[in-house]
Amino acid sequence: MKKLLLCSVLAAVLTVMMTGCKSYKQVAYFQNIDSISLAASKGLYDAKIMPKDELTITVSTTDPKAAVPFNLAVTQTLNPTGTLSSGAGSLLPYLVDNDGYIDFPVVGRLHVQGLTKGQCEDLIKAKIRPYLAASENPVVTVRMSSFRVTVQGEVKAPKVVPVSQEKMSILEALTAAGDLTIYGKRDNVLLIREDASGEKHAVRLNLNDANLINSPYYYVQQNDYIYVEPNATASKNSEIGQSTTLWFSATSILISVASLLVTIFR
Repeated sequence: MKKLLLCSVLAAVLTVMMTGCKSYKQVAYFQNIDSISLAASKGLYDAKIMPKDELTITVSTTDPKAAVPFNLAVTQTLNPTGTLSSGAGSLLPYLVDNDGYIDFPVVGRLHVQGLTKGQCEDLIKAKIRPYLAASENPVVTVRMSSFRVTVQGEVKAPKVVPVSQEKMSILEALTAAGDLTIYGKRDNVLLIREDASGEKHAVRLNLNDANLINSPYYYVQQNDYIYVEPNATASKNSEIGQSTTLWFSATSILISVASLLVTIFR
């Protein structure tokens, strides 16, 4: 009888331990990173210009006066002395329209959708060269305004995350939202992305799998929506508080151990 009870308790303990191992496998990120190749992720990421993006574009030349027509300066204003203020140093942003175009001074409409910042700079240089002297060497600088992504679900601080730089990984976006709670599904994170035509696509991402680094979805894009689903434990605990669940589990283990000790020393 003692042996039977001892075996029962040991089996319960082993079950708890195995459950803990299983939980760890569901929580750890990039578990197989030592066994896969990350060669596909080689290269620096460049954000692509999308409709509704705002671009700040500055043109500089060796002769400052030659660059004036190509810079979209703030409208002149009347100052208290009655003279006009040129607003020098302040540039207006260019809004990319739904068809992917901007209206650039002198040269007209330019299609910039799908271009990286560097490609857009090269395009503008090529378009303005015919209007400059042969000795002029224009320098074009394009800056993309900040965009945002939305992170909701089983994260510690659901929020709209502003992206002030041109590159942010999905892990950085989740970190900005406090990271996943212990109840978030790490192997089934939903990402909804809108393409340049306005069509939306939904993909499922597995944070446990290091192949995510090789994925085109590793870096977030403008207006991405990220949703972390609750796991089975969160669903079961929806009606019972976490503390209550832990209390029942601890009590059950203590009763089993106490029963074993009473039987052994009786």
